[in-house]
Amino acid sequence: MIKKVLVSGCFDMLHSGHIAFIKSAAEFGDVYVCIGSDQTVYELKKRYPVNTENERKYLLEALLNVHEVCIGSGSGYLDFLPELDRIKPDIFVVNEDGFSKEKEQLCIDNGIELIVLKREPHAGLPARSTTELRKINKIPFRIDLAGGWLDQPFVSMHAGGAVITISIEPDHDFNERSGMASSTRKMATELWQNQLPTGNEELLAKMLFAYENPPGKTEVAGSQDAIGIVFAGLNKSNYEGAYWPKSIDSVNDESIINFIEKHLYLVSLGPRKNGYDVLARTNIDKQGVQALAKATEECWAAILHKDLAAFGMAFTRSFEAQVRMFPEMVDDSIYEMIAKYKDLALGWKVSGAGGGGYLILVSDQIITGAIQIKIRRKIAQ
Repeated sequence: MIKKVLVSGCFDMLHSGHIAFIKSAAEFGDVYVCIGSDQTVYELKKRYPVNTENERKYLLEALLNVHEVCIGSGSGYLDFLPELDRIKPDIFVVNEDGFSKEKEQLCIDNGIELIVLKREPHAGLPARSTTELRKINKIPFRIDLAGGWLDQPFVSMHAGGAVITISIEPDHDFNERSGMASSTRKMATELWQNQLPTGNEELLAKMLFAYENPPGKTEVAGSQDAIGIVFAGLNKSNYEGAYWPKSIDSVNDESIINFIEKHLYLVSLGPRKNGYDVLARTNIDKQGVQALAKATEECWAAILHKDLAAFGMAFTRSFEAQVRMFPEMVDDSIYEMIAKYKDLALGWKVSGAGGGGYLILVSDQIITGAIQIKIRRKIAQ
């Protein structure tokens, strides 16, 4: 007769290490998996699992090598005891990390064979563990496509205007101090560890903005950074002389998101100079702010209509309006880089002032050696 094999564990964030373990256990018979409940995981690890007990059960039930999945109805380290009494397994399989004297004695007392497996990844695959996966920082970056600086009251007090942002998946080792809200991202990591929480996007963005700008801070970080990180997809924040926008327009249409991803390219720039100060020389007035706001609205309309030529022109006009007010945003090396790519692009801007970031290009052709970004999609809640 086929033997019954019991395995237990959290099985959160199902990965290749879990699959390899279950496949190995299945060599001894029919595999019964007992997973820790959400409450048990919290009691043992002082945190809830990323995936709920029902989701973890659903994922494991879909595996070919699994005969049955149940949620442990007990508590503590041996929360599977009620299920063990019901299933009456012939074999209990654990890996080296899961072995304990308590489990060994339990098997002796119940006449169950205990098999301890080495933690070995499938051939050609890296070793995986949920603990290591949890360390991967999934907090997004952001890019402002147009209107940057209008989130600062000392700019938008002259005339209202918008900032267009996209939330970027962290699937590249983007430069620090790149103008992609890396400082705000660090604040988000302090606040939420390695993953954005679910919930109302505007409330979460306000929380992040307040955390980065506590009372008494002299240089307030613009709110477009927090909004650009927290709000998925494409967003237009409309400012009228205040730190927080009057309204936020969000777009998560897949065809528009794909349009931006397909035509946006990032080329790494040289490092920012020591002692750099973007505010050292400014020329901010109503006319300049209005020019930036107008270019931003044109950029927004072009994106929504998926008009690539208009997108490129408005993209550049927004950048040029920024530079007229903040000439220290660029130097000769940045202009030299723009000149190299001008014939390949329909529009251009820099992600961060003074270098250290990326030259962002709008193009209808593939740009060799450039990075293409992935925009974070909105998940239905």
